[in-house]
Amino acid sequence: MKLNHLNLTVTDVGEAREFLETYIGLRCAATRGDSFAALSDDDGLFLTLMEGKKVEYPGTFHVGFAQESEEKVDEINQRLKDDGFEVKSPGRFHGAWTFYLDAPGGFTIEVLGADDPQFPVGG
Repeated sequence: MKLNHLNLTVTDVGEAREFLETYIGLRCAATRGDSFAALSDDDGLFLTLMEGKKVEYPGTFHVGFAQESEEKVDEINQRLKDDGFEVKSPGRFHGAWTFYLDAPGGFTIEVLGADDPQFPVGG
């Protein structure tokens, strides 16, 4: 069985979509008005966003976006800071160079460059 897609409920589909396109590099594959967007990448990820009035994910919930290098993690982190996002600097966590951010729309993302075989990047 293959995971086909992951759907996130977000408070603002357009804002979340723009963030994921700008900083993560996802591309919009389809939209339905302002309440739905489907995003994809070159590795087969298919992420859909649906609007919800109230979004509450558990404290440990997050969506991880692996990068090809620690330098790329640093680059994304600095772009976010330069653009006014409150984000901590990357650090070593679970064997990966990583940082977390509360993304627009009401969910948390992790950006990581993995060194640990548990978290293969691009493999």
